[in-house]
Amino acid sequence: MLLWGRREARKAEARRATERRGAPRLDKVFRVYLEGDRGCGLGIARNISEGGMFVETRAPQPIGSQVTITFPSDAGDMIAVAEVRYVCHLLGRAPTAERGPLAMRGMGIRFLYFEPGPGAGLRVH
Repeated sequence: MLLWGRREARKAEARRATERRGAPRLDKVFRVYLEGDRGCGLGIARNISEGGMFVETRAPQPIGSQVTITFPSDAGDMIAVAEVRYVCHLLGRAPTAERGPLAMRGMGIRFLYFEPGPGAGLRVH
């Protein structure tokens, strides 16, 4: 029994060591607008945390470049400046041949700072 406990403890420690995320993630999907060196576009934000998020987009920006991300809202847009940390292009196959290939492109970004929006200094009580 002690051997099993040590083995399981080592496995748990290995899982913690490979987990690089330092903050909890919000598992929501929402629209964002992107602007970078290669132009503007629409993206789908996923897996957002305090430090960054993944953005699914047809035209990912280059690794290391800065992007401006606009989070649209009825209460006023929020704008973040971020750095592209990684880019991924995934291609898969659908379970049935009639659907054709499945593809996803996107980029992982790290927030650098948030720009104050209009009326950021005003508070209504």
